[in-house]
Amino acid sequence: MSRISDTRIRTREAAAQLVASGRPAHELTVDLIYAEIRQGSRTTINDELKLWKDEQTRNDALAAALPPAVADAMLSVWALAVEQGERVFAQRGDELEAEAAAAITRAGTLETAHAELQGELRSVRGQLDDQQARLAAVLAELAQVQGGRDAALRLAEAATTERDAVRAQSEQALRDVRSAHLREVETLRATHAEHEAALRAEVDRATARLEGVQKRVMLQTEEARDAQRRAEAALSEVRKRNEQLIGDVERISADAAEQRRVAERHEKLHDRVTQEARGLQHERDGLAQQVALLQGQLKAREKSPSARRARVSRPQT
Repeated sequence: MSRISDTRIRTREAAAQLVASGRPAHELTVDLIYAEIRQGSRTTINDELKLWKDEQTRNDALAAALPPAVADAMLSVWALAVEQGERVFAQRGDELEAEAAAAITRAGTLETAHAELQGELRSVRGQLDDQQARLAAVLAELAQVQGGRDAALRLAEAATTERDAVRAQSEQALRDVRSAHLREVETLRATHAEHEAALRAEVDRATARLEGVQKRVMLQTEEARDAQRRAEAALSEVRKRNEQLIGDVERISADAAEQRRVAERHEKLHDRVTQEARGLQHERDGLAQQVALLQGQLKAREKSPSARRARVSRPQT
């Protein structure tokens, strides 16, 4: 949408163009101006057109009353003044619009900042409420702790009193235990002396028995050595006999190997003879088949008519 100042300026320009084209100023209407500029409201165009017509009427009256040169100069000055005023008005309008836009922007920024501050305020209030709730909880807990501390102090005092009583009882019991322990130590010393004497007697008897055992062990050791010497001699004899047996086994093994070689030669000879016998048997079977074939052929010839006629003709001749 165009600004009002643009509509007013274009209304004046359109009116001046129509007058310059030869149309009288008093015949200009709102419809003619709107048809030229095609913008703005008809009310604005009507107001500006009335002002322009009034100015033109005053200018015409002034031009009629003054000399033409002065009137033209005044009209030129007036036109320049009007043009300058319009430019100043348009510039001021632009500045005001820019200031309004900046103010709107600042207002939006301030609203955003205000909303942020409101949010921060609500957050701070929430934190403050939380802190107050925590403070109340801490105070309640502190009161409980103080009550517990007082109870603990009372318990500590009672425990101290009880400890002193227990310490006195413990010291008395310790003295009693020490006395009983001393008596037990004296008794144990006497018992230990008796037991030590008995142990010494037992050690003497064990020493005597040990000496007898050592003698028997020495005798048994000597007997074991004699038995070992006899066993070594027997082992030597066994080794000699074993060597003889090993020699016999080697000779027997050599004979067995020779017998195996002879048996292998006999087996090979037997296989060869068997193969030759099989070949001869095959030849015999072939000859038998040939003989049977010849016999069959002879029998067939004897049975044929020509053979019979030959046999019949033989006696006649």
